Amino acid sequence: MAARSDHQTVPLSVLLRRELANEKIEKPEIAHGQACQSKKGEDLTLLKTECQRVVGDGVSTYSVFGLFDGHNGSAAAIYSKENLLNNVLSAIPPDLNRDEWIAALPRALVAGFVKTDKDFQEKGQKSGTTVTFVIIEGWVVTVASVGDSRCVLESSDGELYYLSADHRLETNEEERVRITSSGGEVGRLNTGGGAEVGPLRCWPGGLCLSRSIGDMDIGEFIVPVPYVKQVKMSTAGGRLVICSDGVWDSLPAEVALDCCRGMPADAAAPHIVKEAVQAKGLRDDTTCIVVDILPQEKPPVSAPQTKRPVKGMLKSMFRKKSSESSSYIDKEYMEPDVVEELYEEGSAMLSERLDTKYPVCNMFKLFMCAVCQVEIKPGEGISIHEGAPDSRKFRPWDGPFLCSSCQEKKEAMEGKRSSGRISSGSDE
Repeated sequence: MAARSDHQTVPLSVLLRRELANEKIEKPEIAHGQACQSKKGEDLTLLKTECQRVVGDGVSTYSVFGLFDGHNGSAAAIYSKENLLNNVLSAIPPDLNRDEWIAALPRALVAGFVKTDKDFQEKGQKSGTTVTFVIIEGWVVTVASVGDSRCVLESSDGELYYLSADHRLETNEEERVRITSSGGEVGRLNTGGGAEVGPLRCWPGGLCLSRSIGDMDIGEFIVPVPYVKQVKMSTAGGRLVICSDGVWDSLPAEVALDCCRGMPADAAAPHIVKEAVQAKGLRDDTTCIVVDILPQEKPPVSAPQTKRPVKGMLKSMFRKKSSESSSYIDKEYMEPDVVEELYEEGSAMLSERLDTKYPVCNMFKLFMCAVCQVEIKPGEGISIHEGAPDSRKFRPWDGPFLCSSCQEKKEAMEGKRSSGRISSGSDE
């Protein structure tokens, strides 16, 4: 007679409870608020919750938040707000499951940023924009950024994580080296007589930033290739604060988060803007988006009285993704304050960004441009590895592939050809 312990039965009520708990853990609640005090009218925001996409026989939802800080006019910010999301989504193959879709986001964001920049520059307008773009799917947060707007995550225990990079030439030595090696010049404004004033700028053009969308009059060594960070939050939730430099030039991240502690997101955003303006006056467009990512039917957890020291910007501050599979049901809230890094890359080299390995085998179709998604006739596609120093280890048919137009843009961004653009000053 077989032992009954071979197959342990689970009561239906327990199974239902587990299923309900799993659904709540998989789908956090998203609450958000935004605020702006405008001086130039060049800051724009994008807030889209409950975006839907078909997954197998079901529907998956995600949220998108974007901040576009324009300069030399608002045209680039407006165009990016209207087109960037569609360009990112068009770079993701259809019929991916949830994990594959999340894994495809970093490369799709790179392609979407470059395509948006390329399409806007064809319009011949000279404005530019910084972009901080956030996609939230479940507990996974993916942030892509160019420029000096920033996104900061505060976990439920008060720990701060910087999810974006600062592309100001004044503070980013690596970007200064990249620009000068690509044919640009970096220096301060010369007022005559040898006197130099103001922040470091890129010449020609005089832009203070090393990365942006637009800015066709400055040269393509000012690239639209974004820094991308992807993290998996704990099921205890947390708060995202996305702000333009009008806030960050006035308030450190710790102060911005402390000043609105305990407030709901829709009250926190205007309070941060108010604090920033009070600190240094309204010297620039000052915009803030606050996003709370919370467990369903669970009130926000009050922050501890004593906070841990804030970790340094862009350092190894995350627990790496475990190679062992885990179950949401089994773990539930056992590790409420762990933030896992899933992906991080900030290289300005398009070949490195589009060649990143992750488990999406069909990310780029053989006869489709990896950036602009146009169909390429057989024999006309150019491998992303074309002209690379180590190209000998790649075969001519190794993709992904670019059309001739996108290949020209890639070469210009890498300083392999002159962009042939006429310079004009920028007050960014």
